[in-house]
Amino acid sequence: MNLKDIAKLAGVSSVTVSNVINGNHNKVSKETIDKVNKIIKEHNYVPNATARSLASKKSRIIGVVLPYVGMDEDFSRSPYYTRILALLENYIRQQGYYMMIRCTGGCGEVIPLFNTWNVDGMIILGADKREVKEIIGSIRVPVVFIDTYAESKIANIGIDDYKGGYLAARYLLSKGHKHIGYAGPGIDSPGVIGNRIKGINDALAEKDLHLDKDLIFEAPTNYEDGIELGKKIAFASKKITAVVSMSDVLAFGIMEGLHLSGLVVPDDISVIGFDGLPECRYTTPHLTSVSQNLSRKALLAGEYLFKMIKDKKKIAVNEIVDVEISEGESVRTIRPN
Repeated sequence: MNLKDIAKLAGVSSVTVSNVINGNHNKVSKETIDKVNKIIKEHNYVPNATARSLASKKSRIIGVVLPYVGMDEDFSRSPYYTRILALLENYIRQQGYYMMIRCTGGCGEVIPLFNTWNVDGMIILGADKREVKEIIGSIRVPVVFIDTYAESKIANIGIDDYKGGYLAARYLLSKGHKHIGYAGPGIDSPGVIGNRIKGINDALAEKDLHLDKDLIFEAPTNYEDGIELGKKIAFASKKITAVVSMSDVLAFGIMEGLHLSGLVVPDDISVIGFDGLPECRYTTPHLTSVSQNLSRKALLAGEYLFKMIKDKKKIAVNEIVDVEISEGESVRTIRPN
């Protein structure tokens, strides 16, 4: 069974059958579409994906790039990555496309790959300024960035990182905490972390406080490093009643490290995370976190990408998704004496 056979049975041309299979329904009547699809179903005809791609000049594949994942690392260790990928895949699938994931040590590494592979568009997470310039100057397909701070005109979906840091610190302050620590990547990091740090510092400054350098605990945002940070926090040289973590998964590790050190969250030390992942409900106690509305981020990324694919025009936009505190049970209230 081939296109000519189906065309003969349906009483139409091979071009019409091709239009039905490739979704060019504006050129075919509904009656013909139904007739062709019925024949395809009855004869279990499976179109050749490669042939369809060559004919339509579309692969119906969207490449999604996860940066800073080493050769010996597994992206599924990050609940943030698994959640955002699940949301993106769902949206891409609803459009009749397929998602191809590529993990890299840096976003720039994907340029030779995706210039060779026939993808219709790309979504890239967390690229830095240098990588953005390199990518947009070399990639020929529509690209949407997520959580990217860049000087170039790009389509980016981010969150209000400054507000997230500010809300986290202000929430702890409202609960009576004054000895607040920080846990996450280096505080001099630009972009996402830098803006969150500024928010934290501004909230503390309103109460004539600041981040004590002895209460800054730097580490990558993963569970294992969080455990080690939790142990360090438990035996900090200065008083600490609460810690702001730059990711939920790091906060999960910190809570475990504190537990292994004989401390109780939140009775001894309070913890607030950042992401608002569903897994926050699975910890004991439930983790309080800054929710960044991942569903909205994924939806906007998908909408802008497919608009560019459809209209064949680049879009320059910096869409900022709002954040809010998702309250759990990991922060206690300190009553004044």
